[in-house]
Amino acid sequence: MRIARFKAEEREFYGIVDDQMLSITTISPFNKCSAPQTIEELISLSPESWNNIKEALEDQEEIKKDAIYKLADVELLAPIVNPPKIVCVGLNYHDHAAEQDAEIPEEPIIFMKPRTAITGPNKPIIKPEFVKKLDYEAELAVVIGKKGKDISVEEAKQYVFGYTILNDVSARDIQFKDRQWTRGKSFDTFAPMGPYITTANQIGNPNNLKIRTWVNGELRQDSSTKNMVFNVYEIIHHVSRVMTLELGDIIATGTPAGVGVFMKPEPKFLKPKDTLTIEIEAIGKLENFVVEGS
Repeated sequence: MRIARFKAEEREFYGIVDDQMLSITTISPFNKCSAPQTIEELISLSPESWNNIKEALEDQEEIKKDAIYKLADVELLAPIVNPPKIVCVGLNYHDHAAEQDAEIPEEPIIFMKPRTAITGPNKPIIKPEFVKKLDYEAELAVVIGKKGKDISVEEAKQYVFGYTILNDVSARDIQFKDRQWTRGKSFDTFAPMGPYITTANQIGNPNNLKIRTWVNGELRQDSSTKNMVFNVYEIIHHVSRVMTLELGDIIATGTPAGVGVFMKPEPKFLKPKDTLTIEIEAIGKLENFVVEGS
């Protein structure tokens, strides 16, 4: 199942994506279940509640008709706008480490990104005028489905609600100047996310998904999550040993080779009017464009 947050008729909805958009929110007055009004409520739904919603949609054609929107008529929004935290992992692809001659870490390198950096599909990435080396990083992002601490690798799958795409936009000049990553990765709009959340049961194996990035139609990143140093479940284990994971948390699992700063024979940084497309198998395409900020 793919789930989206979207805007239509000047209202925000959560819905199920197929070849059209089916608003879960819209069905709530018409059936015995109370449909979720926020992404947190949706993530926390019990199997019984999901079954009630499915039954309502199957049995009530009038309800379904009123809840359907054409994809062309809706504005996609970032699927989660207020996660408790965004945890990111650095140097987590063998090919990305190789392109910069970096050693493979013994444990995941983690850092944080603020939720104020989140923006949605087809929205601008704002390049501050003092940032000279703007870069992209395509990442598989895990959406945590329930609270957990000290989670084992074997149990980690039970804590995943689904997966989405996150672009870990980075100001390389600031990142390398500071010698730590927080400031250079925390500007507003530096965490484009979407277009959908694909639920864990539909993804299947998250550790073998194609991941690609195009800049102005040029293929830059072309890899697979099977090239991760630490797979999804190992990352959840390691992060949960440090901090309690909460419902709605986002974990960005690192980026493969092909980022602009390590392009040969010379770097290729983002500039205003550039367009970016990130595609991850079974999730979709996240598209954004760059604009100059003040």
